[in-house]
Amino acid sequence: MANLDGKVALVSGSGRGIGREIALKLAAEGARIVVNDLDAGPAEETAAAINDLGGQAAICAGSVTEDGFADRFVSTAVENFGGLDIIINNAGYTWDSVVQKMTDEQWHAIIDVHLTAPFQIMRAAAPVFREKAKAEAAAGQEIFRKVVNISSIAGTGGNAGQINYSAAKAGILGLTKAMAKEWGRYKVNVNAVAFGPIRTRLTEGSAKGDSTIKVEGKDIRVGVSPDLLTQMETAIPLGRVGSPQEAAGAVYLFCTPESNYITGQHVICGGGFIL
Repeated sequence: MANLDGKVALVSGSGRGIGREIALKLAAEGARIVVNDLDAGPAEETAAAINDLGGQAAICAGSVTEDGFADRFVSTAVENFGGLDIIINNAGYTWDSVVQKMTDEQWHAIIDVHLTAPFQIMRAAAPVFREKAKAEAAAGQEIFRKVVNISSIAGTGGNAGQINYSAAKAGILGLTKAMAKEWGRYKVNVNAVAFGPIRTRLTEGSAKGDSTIKVEGKDIRVGVSPDLLTQMETAIPLGRVGSPQEAAGAVYLFCTPESNYITGQHVICGGGFIL
């Protein structure tokens, strides 16, 4: 019997990169997954991969910052699978600049996707968690549910040129600690994983430094130059950048029954590298 048999999980930003690997890992352990991506195509590809594993997936495409998205995300889980047990708040991107050049649009976009959206998703899930917990308590059952919020070493230590991202990821840690205290009575473990250097499309840049991603019609420059990434690896005690599969493994740890008495905590998944 897999660790997560019968569980239902929301994984935001799971069409690509780390989010995709989280969705596949949870599905491999028995969870039914609601896949989300900004674009329908990648979400459908992840859902197909889950089905190929013998799992079950539903799709809720669209931006986590859209009005009404959080309610739609939670409803997709309840309508397709009858409940909700795990929330992984993973969706996001970077839009970097030094403070004197950062626009209000940049600031609010990153705060909204990394901090406001997780808050809204958790708020939308509150009635489901509360009702389930009360029914289980009345039946003499103690069943734990899980929230794993994704932070970053930019949030634990700050990073020059990423004031918006650093602030959002630091805020996630405060959100996590507060919600662990609010939801403890409902047997919901709320923890966070702060990623260090992980090899994804957001970190792998071109030698020219012109790598971009398209987010809601905007071309956003991303990536770290190969030379800088090599230099960074020399400062990582484990000697290399992590893989999306390893990042997913860290998230999975907080989803297992073995983590039932851990809440309000964060772990850094970064090979020993800190800012």
